[in-house]
Amino acid sequence: MSRNLNKNDLAIIELSLKILEDARDRASKETIDTLPVCLALRCLRPHMPEKWPLMTFWDGTTSPNEIARSASCTAGLNGIKLQLRAGGVKVV
Repeated sequence: MSRNLNKNDLAIIELSLKILEDARDRASKETIDTLPVCLALRCLRPHMPEKWPLMTFWDGTTSPNEIARSASCTAGLNGIKLQLRAGGVKVV
């Protein structure tokens, strides 16, 4: 999946990651199954060779257990970043 991405693609990826990071930070306090989170995950889909990190993040957004919700979102985000890096996208 190592391909050249244009400025718009990189901006969308960066913004999507910021939305997910913000949601992950709030996950221990509240459910985060919001439209911005859904859109961010959808925007990242074309850049992901595997769907499991996206699904892990989304599945965790509605968990009634604060610890499980936070853990699922953290694991999902880590998987998303790992796959983006493997695809040649520079992720902080």
